[in-house]
Amino acid sequence: MLTILATIFVFGIIVFIHEFGHFITAKASGMRVDEFAIGFGPAIAKKRKGETLYSIRAIPLGGYNKIAGMDPEEPLDDRSFLNKPVWKRFIVIAAGAVFNFLLAIVIFFMIYAVNGIQTPSMEPVVGNMMSNSPAMTAHMTVNDRIVSINGKPVNEWTDISKSLQGTANTLVPIVVNRDGVNQELTVIPEAVGNEGRAVIGINPVMNSMPLNVAEAVVQSLHTTGFVLVSMVDGIWSMITGHTNAELAGPIGVAQMAGQVAESGFANLLQFTALLSLNLGVINLLPIPALDGGHLIVLIIEGITRRRLPAKALQYIQMTGIVILLALFVYATTHDISRL
Repeated sequence: MLTILATIFVFGIIVFIHEFGHFITAKASGMRVDEFAIGFGPAIAKKRKGETLYSIRAIPLGGYNKIAGMDPEEPLDDRSFLNKPVWKRFIVIAAGAVFNFLLAIVIFFMIYAVNGIQTPSMEPVVGNMMSNSPAMTAHMTVNDRIVSINGKPVNEWTDISKSLQGTANTLVPIVVNRDGVNQELTVIPEAVGNEGRAVIGINPVMNSMPLNVAEAVVQSLHTTGFVLVSMVDGIWSMITGHTNAELAGPIGVAQMAGQVAESGFANLLQFTALLSLNLGVINLLPIPALDGGHLIVLIIEGITRRRLPAKALQYIQMTGIVILLALFVYATTHDISRL
């Protein structure tokens, strides 16, 4: 149940903000928005206010704005998307990703303003454990101090990963100090990643340094910028073949949301911010059917001062849909294989 609620919370917020960016800029540009929808499939709730139908649909994995005149085949008037200047259309299309970036900044600001900067302690003390992790199965508890792993002394947090190297899927003795008494436990580390790195699903204690409002603003902007650069660099590395593609579909994201939610609401908010940035970056990729593909078409139109033929636009859109469906099937299959 927690996984379901966390997934609805995360997807609901980032999709709403993304679509609201398109919606509010379309309205401000004088375009008619016939429907503002969160989710796909049949409507489970809807209400018309003015010229716009607002709806919540059954499948909470996306959303859309039905802006009048986006399809060149439909009748156009002065409030149609295609009859607006290129720069206005560019703003409307780009606004979804921009609002996702703004959402991340706001969330990071709230976290920093309330909790300050969280830095991991170097002490080998368990701060929290992932659900159904090897550590939880071995009956480790929060605040356990790890004394040794596989007979190797553990003096600081980094010693843990060093001592676990090469131990995936084997019985490993771990000595912990609990309430002043040493206890020996047995854990079976699991392998993660392409390299099969051995982990037991624990995180360190986090130390907090308070920030004032100005410092929280600066830190939230810095974090957002750092994450964006890291994401773009990661995507480029996958495209150029320097790293293997690690794609997570809806199932994988839902699993991560549930696991993060178990460690606290602040962590779930941080996960929401990261996913919002991810959605913004992915949507700006120059793939037909994504916002980035639409922006490329608008740039071409702005340079040539001619709109692409309707047939060409249809072929471009269909190509994009095929690419996205292929990626969706690949990511979902990958998610299922990891269950």
